[in-house]
Amino acid sequence: MHQSSFLQSRSGTRALFLFVALGISAPVWAQAQVNFIEPDKYADVPFVIKDRDSTLNTLREHFDKLAKKLPTGQTLVVDVTDVDLAGRMDPARLNGQDVRVLRGMADWPVIAFRYRIEAAGKVVKSGEARVADMNYMQSFNRYPAGEPLRYEKQMLDNWFAKDVLGTR
Repeated sequence: MHQSSFLQSRSGTRALFLFVALGISAPVWAQAQVNFIEPDKYADVPFVIKDRDSTLNTLREHFDKLAKKLPTGQTLVVDVTDVDLAGRMDPARLNGQDVRVLRGMADWPVIAFRYRIEAAGKVVKSGEARVADMNYMQSFNRYPAGEPLRYEKQMLDNWFAKDVLGTR
């Protein structure tokens, strides 16, 4: 019994060592660090805290998705300074939830932020952006109609492809 548990312990240690070694040698995937600077002062995010948190989390997740397109080892750091979502809030409430009405007029999405791309502790690229899509309802949008923040995501995709990746 004693010898069996010793062998199990040794093989467990070997497996742990192998996982650690693989983890250290595995590439570090690109990632995003998103900071929302004074979100309670943004031009247009939901008033209800739960809804606002959900909206900001959706934006954070989208920046994470964009960062995965960067070369291995690079990090996208974003300081969001303002958000104005597509459409406008309608004062009528449906089941206690805010209703956002999209008219395609002077209600286009706008997001302002500072960004930098870092690799090995050095800044590779940086800048300030104020992205907007005045034609958000007429432009091609690859996100389905029910997708949260579909117009903002498409707008950020276009910015990232053009200004960060240089592919548009």
